[in-house]
Amino acid sequence: MKDEAESLPGLLGSLEQQTCPPDEVIVVDGGSRDATVNILRAWQQRLPLRILQAPGTTIAQGRNLALAEARGDIVAVTDGGVVLVPDWLERLIAPFRYHDGPDVVSGFFRGAPETPTELALAVTTLPDAEEIHPARFLPSSRSVAFRRSLFVAGIRYPEWLDYCEDVVFDLRLLRAGAHFAFEPQALVFYRPRSSLRAFAVQYFRYARGDGKAGLFTARHAVRYATYLIFLPLVAWIRRWPIVALALTGAAVYLHRPYRRLWRRRGEFPPGWIVRAGFLVPIVRLVGDLAKQLGYPVGLWWRWRHYGLRRTWRSIPESVASPPRSIGARTQQPRV
Repeated sequence: MKDEAESLPGLLGSLEQQTCPPDEVIVVDGGSRDATVNILRAWQQRLPLRILQAPGTTIAQGRNLALAEARGDIVAVTDGGVVLVPDWLERLIAPFRYHDGPDVVSGFFRGAPETPTELALAVTTLPDAEEIHPARFLPSSRSVAFRRSLFVAGIRYPEWLDYCEDVVFDLRLLRAGAHFAFEPQALVFYRPRSSLRAFAVQYFRYARGDGKAGLFTARHAVRYATYLIFLPLVAWIRRWPIVALALTGAAVYLHRPYRRLWRRRGEFPPGWIVRAGFLVPIVRLVGDLAKQLGYPVGLWWRWRHYGLRRTWRSIPESVASPPRSIGARTQQPRV
């Protein structure tokens, strides 16, 4: 992690309150300039915490470094800037205790918005657990646990990627034959970006990572076709059947965010719900435009370094010892 002084006490406090305490906690600091390291050192009195200082490391490098230093059979991984529910670790590691348990347990995450804008971002970008198809779910490394033997066998977070590293890691695990299980109650809460500008930068970087790794090509192609071909065609022709088709498509596209917002109507003031409702289409538009700008930047990077035909499947991995990994050993015998 880096410069997480403001959010770090929430994460460490939620770790201290776990119903299944971790045997070890490893945090890699990527060169913080604020009080992050001092806060971590103060918490060494209360947690079995090891601090690894590695200025300049990327997210993937930090995760790999923490995994290389971990001593447990099972490791649970999360991010800075989150808060864990009290039974997060207990729920993540429970399936591993069975003889035929999985290799990977996917936890889940929810937004913790503090403004109407953040609420709009949360309902637009974060799925509800009921929408997840466990067999196709690629867990975020905000909330996941897996057997460390997979790392020892050579499966690494891709150090050539600055974003989307956890997606590629998941795909590598799947390609290696790892068995995944989904535990939606292993929850972490995190605050969405505080402004549309910060959100646009975030999604630009995500899409740039997709381009670098060769991920979700069809999905990006559909987005370009919609904005660059279909919508201009609608504006040019302006015939009712075409306009009706466009409006129907927009309603379908916005259906899930509004349904999530409606589910949260009892959690937030009515004024927040109304304001977030007005912002949902804007969030969709800003996110789509940011992705369309970021994806070709990633493609250009991949073409210059490896050629467009090479994707995450074939780009060579540097397995250097390369912030945000938390290792936990189960109290059960090694499995």
